Amino acid sequence: MLIIKNQRRINLDRPIGVIDSGVGGLTVLHELKRQLPKERFIYLGDTLRCPYGSKSDQEVQQYTWEMVHYLIQFDIKVLVVACNTATALVLDQLKENLSIPVIGVIEPGARAAIKSTETNHVAIIGTENTVNSQAYDLALRNIKPNINTTSVSCPEFVPLIESGRFVESDAIDVVERSLASIKEVYDIDTLILGCTHYPIIQPLIEQVVGDQMTVLSSAIETGSEVSTVLTFYNLHQSQTVDETSLEPVILTTGSLHVFERIKEEIFQLKSASLKQISLI
Repeated sequence: MLIIKNQRRINLDRPIGVIDSGVGGLTVLHELKRQLPKERFIYLGDTLRCPYGSKSDQEVQQYTWEMVHYLIQFDIKVLVVACNTATALVLDQLKENLSIPVIGVIEPGARAAIKSTETNHVAIIGTENTVNSQAYDLALRNIKPNINTTSVSCPEFVPLIESGRFVESDAIDVVERSLASIKEVYDIDTLILGCTHYPIIQPLIEQVVGDQMTVLSSAIETGSEVSTVLTFYNLHQSQTVDETSLEPVILTTGSLHVFERIKEEIFQLKSASLKQISLI
C-alpha cells in the first residue's frame, strides 16, 4: 500500500513523469496536459530501443527501470507508465518499489471498453508482449467476468509510426493486413488500441474497421485517473503559475526528427523543449 508522508511539506510544483518506449506516449501526454493544464510534465521516450513489444520480459523490465531512475532525479510526484508493454510487465514492480503513485494505461483502457461495448465482445490490438501477457483480457474480466475478447498483435504498427512512414500511401495496406482477422468477427463492436503509439494512426484504423467498431484509446481515461490520484493524495498544483513555464520537457534516447515532427504537427506541442539523452 502506498503511503505518502508529510503531505504538507511536499512541493506541489514537482512535475509528473511520463515514460514510454518512444513517441506513442505523446498521446497520453497530450491528454494529461488538456485535463491538467496547471501541472508540469517531463516525458521520456526510449526511441533508441523501441519497440518494446518484441523484447524479452527481462529487457523490458531493465529498460523501464532505467527510464524511471533517470526521471527520479527530477523529483517527480507521480509516474505515468504510458506504455502498454511496460504496464503489462513492470507496473506491479514499480508500485511495490516506488514511494510515489504509479499509474499504467491498461486498467483505464479496460474501463472505457466496458462502458462502450453493447455486444459484450471487445477486441484488443497491441504489441506481441502486451497481447501475450493477456493483461487487457484479465483487466476486462476483472470488471466483467463474462466479457468476450479477441486479441491480435500488430508488430508492424510501431516501426511504421516511429519511422514516420504512417503518412505514406502504403500505410493503409499495413493496417488492413494487420486488422483482417478482427474484421472477420461479426459481433466485435469495440476495439482497444492497446499501444499508445496506435492513436497516431487512429484515423487509418477507423477507416479500415468502419462504423462497425468504436475505436478507443486509453489516453482520456488515463488522464482522468491521474487527476483522481492527484486529488486523493492532495498533490494538485495549488499555486498560480505562469502558463508559459508549463510547456513539457520532452526527452528521447533516439533521433529528434520524428519527435519534433509529431509533437508539433499532431499534438501542437510546439513550445515544448526537446532534448536527446542517454540511458546507457
